Amino acid sequence: MTAAVEMLGVPYSWGGGGADGPSFGKGRGALTFGFDCSGLAQYAWARAGVRVGRTAREQWKKGWRVPEGQVRPGDLVFYDSDPASPGPEHVGIAVDGERIVHAPSTGGYVTFAPLIRRGYMGAVRPAETAPATSVVATG
Repeated sequence: MTAAVEMLGVPYSWGGGGADGPSFGKGRGALTFGFDCSGLAQYAWARAGVRVGRTAREQWKKGWRVPEGQVRPGDLVFYDSDPASPGPEHVGIAVDGERIVHAPSTGGYVTFAPLIRRGYMGAVRPAETAPATSVVATG
């Protein structure tokens, strides 16, 4: 989570960023050096030594589901903003039980936002091994 907070103010770049840090994105993000939401999440967890997928949908499937109300700093928090396409389209990193840090959308910058908001799906704790009280994530 600290690695993501260190990126506050970095521009949003569609398809940008990843395990190695910010980068030029793809398509509409090709001219902007920064992160998209899942690139920021991948970077933060890579700095902690844990590999997660590159997209929000891959990240949703990697780790351990966190029951509502038990989100801890660093957990990945997912949102489904497109009812026509089930599954998460957005991911942020929990700062505490009330806020996330995320790369919001084109024209935005890495910033803080409320954890519980429209489209909230749930949270995942990426880990190499299962914590004793969690339920395994399934697609």
